[in-house]
Amino acid sequence: MQNQPFQRVSVREYDPTPKVGALMRRREFLGILGGTAAWPLAVRAQQPERVRHVGMLNVLGSDDPEAQARTKMFEQTLQQLGWTVGRDLKIEIRQIGRDVDSLRRYSAELVALAPDVIVSIGSIAVAPLQQATRTIPIVFVNAPDPVGAGFVQSMAHPGGNITGFSNFEYSMSGKWAELLKQIAPNVTRALVFRDPTSAAGIGQFGAVRSVAQSLGVELTPVDVRDPDEIERSVAAFARSGNGGVIVTAGGTGARRKLLISLAARHRLPSVYPYRYYAADGGLISYGPNTHDPLRRAAAYVDRILKGEKPADMPVQAPTKYELVVNLKTAKALGLTVPQSLLATADEVIE
Repeated sequence: MQNQPFQRVSVREYDPTPKVGALMRRREFLGILGGTAAWPLAVRAQQPERVRHVGMLNVLGSDDPEAQARTKMFEQTLQQLGWTVGRDLKIEIRQIGRDVDSLRRYSAELVALAPDVIVSIGSIAVAPLQQATRTIPIVFVNAPDPVGAGFVQSMAHPGGNITGFSNFEYSMSGKWAELLKQIAPNVTRALVFRDPTSAAGIGQFGAVRSVAQSLGVELTPVDVRDPDEIERSVAAFARSGNGGVIVTAGGTGARRKLLISLAARHRLPSVYPYRYYAADGGLISYGPNTHDPLRRAAAYVDRILKGEKPADMPVQAPTKYELVVNLKTAKALGLTVPQSLLATADEVIE
């Protein structure tokens, strides 16, 4: 075997200076490492915000302008507090209207959704929610005597999963009898519409009766849940003279148009618990503002969503009662409203 000739292989001298291509590759590699380190932060920045859930149970119907105004006030206040409905906040609403038998079903539906907090609007809506849950926070609006009803341990320290905003002290309800006698001095008899199944209806009727007796006014209670009974009672009552009507709060709102129309048809002077009754044609109303508690309830919801407990949030009472007189209705009934009453009215509807 012949030896192969030795071939010289040229060897370049070592140059410690990196070439341009190598520099570029190194920078790309470091850039990848840097991007990898920053990637979790970028992902977190792109994560959608946590959506909080609020349930709402309203005793008024979805087509009721008053219900719509309350919901609007609630949502606007939450927006002012930094929440955006549809982005970081979802509201599930159940509205009762005339279908009072659906209270328990709607309460169970809302609780089954496991929202962060439930807002209850109307005195008859609190009890079924309380029976459905003892853990989900509940903020009630327009519930009289929450201590007597067993919703909270005390006004200052609710102590459980429920807090909110009361609307009436029962003793204040006697003012309705005084106003009826003031605007229609000849009245000696009055129908009192109430929900006998609610603590509010029972308590307010007792307060009205105690004042009416001293004014010489005989009272006849009528269950507001049965529209047929309402019409029969008003027609029979109106056959005798010197009659009037008192509508208590709690379960009467969904029937207010029927009550107002019957009072007008039978020419009966009537007193109502809230401004929106007078705005719908009722003669006179006296009671707390119904929109302000929704604004304050939204602030409570905001605090609960941020970690506060209902047990530590005191129940608040109304800060002001409104007297509203509908002069147009008074004229239709042939009544002259005393100047003293007009002078003290917060609003006169003409």
